[in-house]
Amino acid sequence: MLTESTPITGREDAGDRSRPVQVLSEFYRAFNSRDLELAARNWETSEVAVMDNPLGGISRGWPAIRAVYERLFTGSNRVQVEFWDYSIVETTDCFIAIGRERGNLTAPDSTTLELRIRTSRIFRRDSDGQWRQVHHHGSMDDPDLLRAYQSAVGSSSSSGSR
Repeated sequence: MLTESTPITGREDAGDRSRPVQVLSEFYRAFNSRDLELAARNWETSEVAVMDNPLGGISRGWPAIRAVYERLFTGSNRVQVEFWDYSIVETTDCFIAIGRERGNLTAPDSTTLELRIRTSRIFRRDSDGQWRQVHHHGSMDDPDLLRAYQSAVGSSSSSGSR
């Protein structure tokens, strides 16, 4: 399996969204520009979608996932990440991207927190032939970083450990 070292930042040409890298770039453009409408176009907006990340625990269905992004996008802290050190496994109607995110959370007082997150994303083709994200999992290895990130952004995780 080939591991790609060129990061996906969201500044790449998303083209016609026919290739996995284009769809991933669209997601990171939405995330880094705090564009909830673009994020909604990238995600499957039904109850099929599931997200398990450090901020929201397990969120099932687009409304719950959207709430996590709304909290992050409207908060006073600014989060910017890129996807790197990744592999993509593609079939006809599905692709899985497995890699790492790196970036920063910057607080209004310019304090920064360096972020390192293990990440996987699953996309499937919908009935119109468009790629839609149906699953995201993100984990932080460093428990101190996890606590600092959850504290800075606000976590709805009931376990306090996701």
